[in-house]
Amino acid sequence: MQQDRDVLIVGAGPTGLALAIALADAGFTATVLDAQPREALAAPAEDGRDIALTHASVATLRALGLWQRLLPEEIGRIREARVMDGDRQHSALSFNAHGHGADALGWIVPNHALRRVSFAAAAQRPGLRLMDSAQALRIGTLSTHAELEFGTSPGAPHHLRGRLLVAADSRCSWSRRQLGIAADMHDFGRTMIVCRMQHDLPHDDVAYECFGYERTLAVLPAAGHVSSVVVTTDAAAAAQLLALPERAFATLVERQFRGRLGRMQLLGQRFAYPLVAAYASRFAALRSALVGDAAVGMHPVTAHGYNLGLQSITSLTHALCAARAANQDIGAATVLAGYERRHRRDSALIYHGTNAVAKLYASTGAPQRFARQLILRAAQHLPPLKAAITARLTGQGGLQLPGAAP
Repeated sequence: MQQDRDVLIVGAGPTGLALAIALADAGFTATVLDAQPREALAAPAEDGRDIALTHASVATLRALGLWQRLLPEEIGRIREARVMDGDRQHSALSFNAHGHGADALGWIVPNHALRRVSFAAAAQRPGLRLMDSAQALRIGTLSTHAELEFGTSPGAPHHLRGRLLVAADSRCSWSRRQLGIAADMHDFGRTMIVCRMQHDLPHDDVAYECFGYERTLAVLPAAGHVSSVVVTTDAAAAAQLLALPERAFATLVERQFRGRLGRMQLLGQRFAYPLVAAYASRFAALRSALVGDAAVGMHPVTAHGYNLGLQSITSLTHALCAARAANQDIGAATVLAGYERRHRRDSALIYHGTNAVAKLYASTGAPQRFARQLILRAAQHLPPLKAAITARLTGQGGLQLPGAAP
């Protein structure tokens, strides 16, 4: 089988599907390839991860018809965020949307819900083809087109052709390696345990990041008396925390959180993920581009991973629409170079800044503790800095489709 398409996308995660939907809505033809079976893509299992979304990201999700598909109970609101170091209440750094024309800093949605609605929306786009249970075997890029060889079971390998190939298959991207693009991978030597917990007291839509000296605790407000809880520690301690009985684990979280939400209890299971960040040396190559985690895999301390992924698909879609309007080849090097510049500008500072903060807060040494306290106090008393951070969260924007087909 061989088909000529505008864009071939490897990876049917939330970013890959969002890109495919955006391209289909703009009048491009796209094929998305993923090794998972259709049942797993259509009804993804819960994985414990919750995604914090900025105003611009929600605007993009609305434009793609995804936000409207979420259930009300799947959407939590973040009205305020507080960052604390150890037990020092006076050194808390707080953010809210007052004075920025918004009543919330952002929202929080389960990852599996975003995957579900993305697949449902993609399946209804006539210009989009989803190929499940398809294992990518080889990528080839030529001056005239890109080729993708994949296998299904049973059967001989199949081939696809497109004007552009996009890698959207995670921070450990197979496609990126096939394209010969290196990435700066940073293993923080830490493990993140994620789960949902119910509690007696209301969270009042406040998100907390508590940097302790043994572990870091994030408590993010979901709908109702439920919060998404993230405990970050070293691998050995993480294994011990996962082995704790449910009540003992809940008690540990209650104590570190100083009883702010009263009695807490687990909802479902705990999941563990290693903390590894990635930054590709290039976001574009011959007739190919990287989006989402394949381009930039963020440390979750700023909860900006998926937001940055949506920025990447917005930038790439705009570049391709502009190329079409100018009668240019969408796979031309000049077109992809424009995307590269824009996404590097959007991602470089936040990626390296986040890593610096994460390294500082992962350390238990006395000098690092003192530095953290100074940073929190300085930031709390620097209104321009706080305003800039808040503006990034509440800033309007999102996907628009110049030259979209009717």
